[in-house]
Amino acid sequence: MKKKGLELKDLTVQELQDKLQEERGALTKLRFSHTVSPIESPVQLRSKRKDVARILTELRKRTLNTTSK
Repeated sequence: MKKKGLELKDLTVQELQDKLQEERGALTKLRFSHTVSPIESPVQLRSKRKDVARILTELRKRTLNTTSK
């Protein structure tokens, strides 16, 4: 789990936004495929949701840091 945080801290804001868009697309595809026919591991949905949340958290943290300085 720590590796995810370190990986996100190394990215620029633009890279984070690109990654966010990519992860949201992947989550949407997973949801559709799960609706049509249940996927083998529903944990994948939870994992993607958490990845999106981690990225959003990092973006928010950076926004707050730049406005407070």
